[in-house]
Amino acid sequence: MSTAPTRRSLFIIGGAEDKLGEASVLRRFIELAGGTDARIVVIPTASSFADEAVEVYGSVFRRLGAASVDSVDVASRIEADREDPSSGAAVVDRASGVFLTGGNQLKLAQLVVGTALGRAITRAHDRGAVVAGTSAGASIMSTFMISLGEEGITPRQRSSQLTSGLGLLPEVIVDQHFAQRTRYGRLLSLVAGSPNLLGLGIDEDTAAEVTDGRLVTVLGTGSVFVIDGRRAVTDAHEAAEDAPLLVSGAVVHALPQGAIFDLGAADLIGFSEQHPDRDVMAVEHEHPDGSTVASATGG
Repeated sequence: MSTAPTRRSLFIIGGAEDKLGEASVLRRFIELAGGTDARIVVIPTASSFADEAVEVYGSVFRRLGAASVDSVDVASRIEADREDPSSGAAVVDRASGVFLTGGNQLKLAQLVVGTALGRAITRAHDRGAVVAGTSAGASIMSTFMISLGEEGITPRQRSSQLTSGLGLLPEVIVDQHFAQRTRYGRLLSLVAGSPNLLGLGIDEDTAAEVTDGRLVTVLGTGSVFVIDGRRAVTDAHEAAEDAPLLVSGAVVHALPQGAIFDLGAADLIGFSEQHPDRDVMAVEHEHPDGSTVASATGG
C-alpha cells in the first residue's frame, strides 16, 4: 500500500509580525503546525532577551489555539550537541512546529548549525513538521545565510558576508526587514557574486510559505522580493572593495499577498489581487509540471 509523500513546509517571516491584533501571519503558522493539536517549540537563541521572547510568543501561540508551547535555548555548542532524552534535540523531535525568533543570526548559526539541535530541526522539517523563523530565524533557513551587511539601495563590493545556515532552503539567500531597512543593495550584491542563488527579500509582517522547497505562497501586509541574477551581467569578480557594482539584466519579482511563485522555475504561477472593490474572477496559471494552479484576480 503506497502512502502519500510527506509535505514539507517552511514558514519564513520578514520580522516585526503582528502579535497583538489578528496576527494573521502567526495564525497561519499555527494552522500549518496542526491547529489545536499543534505542539510548538520556540527557539529564542538568537535573541538577547530570550526569556521575554519565549513569554511573548508562548502567549500568542496559546491564544491562537496551540495545544502546547515549549522552549529550547542553548548557551553553547556543547549544550546544543546533547542528544539525551532531556536535550533540546529531543524536545524538537516531539514538535509539530518549530519557531526560531529574531535577534543575531550569526549567534544563532554559531550555536546551532552542525549540532544535534540543528540536525533535529532538519529531521522535523523532513518528517513534515513546519519550521518557521522570523528576522534572524528567517535568514538561517538557507544554506548560505547573510550574517553581516551594510544597508542601502546601491549594491557594493564586499558589503555583505555569508555564513553557513541550516540548509533547509538550498539555492536561495534569505534577507528580512527588506523594505523597512533598505536591504535591496546587499541582497543584490550577494546574488551578483553567486548568480546560481536566488535572492529572497521579505518585508516585515510578511511571510513566504515554502512548500516542498519549491512553491512560495506570500501572505501578510508587505511583499516578498525574488532577485534572479542567473542571466545578469556583473563586474563582481573584479570590482574594488566598496565600489558600486554593475548588475545589468537581473530580474526582480515583487510578490504581494496571494502570489504563488515557483523557485525552481523562477516563475510566477498564480496570484490573487487584493482589491475588494472589484469583482473577483479565477485565473489559472500553468505549472511547469503541466498542471494548472487556480488563483483569483479582479475582473
